[in-house]
Amino acid sequence: MPRVVLVTGKGGVGKTTTAAATAVGAARRGLRTLVVSTDAAHSLGDALDVDLRTASTWRDTHEVEPGLYALAVGVHTAVEADWEVVRSYLLGVLDAMGVDPVVADELTSLPGAEEVAALAALAHQADEGGWDLVVVDCAPTAETLRLLALPEVLGWHLDRLLPAQRRLLTVLRPAASAAAGFPTPGPEVIGVLRAWRDLMTGVRSLLTSPRASVRLVTTPERVVIAESRRVLTSLSLHGYAVDAVVVNRLLPPPVGDDPWRTAWASAQAGGLEQVRESFLGIPLMTAPYLAGEPIGPDALAELAAATTPEDDAPDLLDDVSTPRTRVEAEGEDFVLTLPLPLVTAGQVHLARREDDLVIEVGDQRRVVTLPSVLRRCVVQNAVVGSGELRVRFERDEEQWASGR
Repeated sequence: MPRVVLVTGKGGVGKTTTAAATAVGAARRGLRTLVVSTDAAHSLGDALDVDLRTASTWRDTHEVEPGLYALAVGVHTAVEADWEVVRSYLLGVLDAMGVDPVVADELTSLPGAEEVAALAALAHQADEGGWDLVVVDCAPTAETLRLLALPEVLGWHLDRLLPAQRRLLTVLRPAASAAAGFPTPGPEVIGVLRAWRDLMTGVRSLLTSPRASVRLVTTPERVVIAESRRVLTSLSLHGYAVDAVVVNRLLPPPVGDDPWRTAWASAQAGGLEQVRESFLGIPLMTAPYLAGEPIGPDALAELAAATTPEDDAPDLLDDVSTPRTRVEAEGEDFVLTLPLPLVTAGQVHLARREDDLVIEVGDQRRVVTLPSVLRRCVVQNAVVGSGELRVRFERDEEQWASGR
């Protein structure tokens, strides 16, 4: 399995340039490297100085130079044909319900199509591409969080669309259709949904494994740092590891009496110290503001060489320590622990919904399917501290006695 590094950051901080430089540097080290763009803007080709057209399939990679390939994923990559099977069924249901055809057409457009296509391409390339390293140039942070939340969210919904009774539904299809007044899904629809569920499960396993991590790009400015802090919290909430924070566009020290450059240097020094404090324990890398715009492999290689770690950073191909959600017994109780840095208790909201625990932090929401041992328990309390959320469960004696 290749090492997968996802690069993201607030729009305008240089995440695409950082992703491209990381890929060029790795390829020139002798690693067989693929850099993938999931950003709808697709400025990766501009940074690499190649004509990188949106691929029609996940195999449509572009050779940039020996050992380095690029792929731009678009909405039509890999998912459109599968979705047409589901869409045809949905159109039949809406027609039977008397919905206007124009409205039905709008309602059946694939939500999150670009995200599904990007995840499908990434999964296929990781499985079959033969790469040492896959670098993903992600969209700005809000879109990246939606992308990374999708495997678990979509998988959760697909699990509920594929009940254990689907074989019975197939046998009783004519009667079920007549009783409901609209068509029931055929085996081809069920097949597509099952394939997508398996895809989402596989992507989630890949991206939360020690072979994958997120590299967070920021600049030493307070507004950008504040968003980067929120992104770290959200990534941890969804179970993703950040292997490094790249502080980009650091100005060189001022020369002579230049009040403007001196003021900027002072502000950046303060911002850099804030980054060190905010992301304590995460390797920090710094990248200079180059004299010219880094366009093309040679300029990107120069940027990669100038991007230096403050401490001993792990090698790009090393496995990473992924934040883990764990359940431990404490006496008669059980404690569910989930990594959740840089938040206070007042920012976290919890709700129990049957077999799920809903966790909300700001505008981010995760539905955690509880393991069987916790489904027979009730929430006693929750504590936030030391970068973790700890939820204590106590046994529901009636359910434990009945064995449910």
